[in-house]
Amino acid sequence: MKTDSLSERELATRCAAKDREAQGVLYTRYASMLYALCFRYVGDREEAQDLMHDSMIKAMDSIGTFRYNGEGSLNAWLRRLTVNVSIDRLREMSKLRLIPLDQTTEPDTLKADEDDDAVDTIPAQVMMDMVVGLPSVKRAVFNMYCIDGFSHKEIAEKMNITEKGSASILAKARAQLRDSVNDYLKRTMQ
Repeated sequence: MKTDSLSERELATRCAAKDREAQGVLYTRYASMLYALCFRYVGDREEAQDLMHDSMIKAMDSIGTFRYNGEGSLNAWLRRLTVNVSIDRLREMSKLRLIPLDQTTEPDTLKADEDDDAVDTIPAQVMMDMVVGLPSVKRAVFNMYCIDGFSHKEIAEKMNITEKGSASILAKARAQLRDSVNDYLKRTMQ
């Protein structure tokens, strides 16, 4: 059987058995996706590359704990592992400043003033640059909640904040992104 056509289940099984060829396939198949994920969290290409490699090493070391739950479960497991590695790295680098409970506020009631159709015209790379441009805490919460599907409870546990704090940070991240979108639209729609 060609190794590049392995199913997720067989790929994980062979990687758990330390099959070097299967490990190469895993790396080739998922490296670019995991790099993009890391870049969304750290906003630095070299750091994202290091994080992606660290995530792959951790995945190879712990793939025996992976439980197949249908097609896509290996992808989801790798993404979750990579998000955790990224958050841990941000914390180590002190770029993920933990917010004391008394500094959290209620999420603001936000109204979008941009036209939804106009927003759809913004190139994906420009939108990604706006997300990467968020301060590290806002970027991490936004990525975890809006893109990677973490709940506020999961974010709170991982970042050592309250659920209310997570919701507040998300609201502030969204407000900052909305301002960036509005600024972009004003500059390009003239």
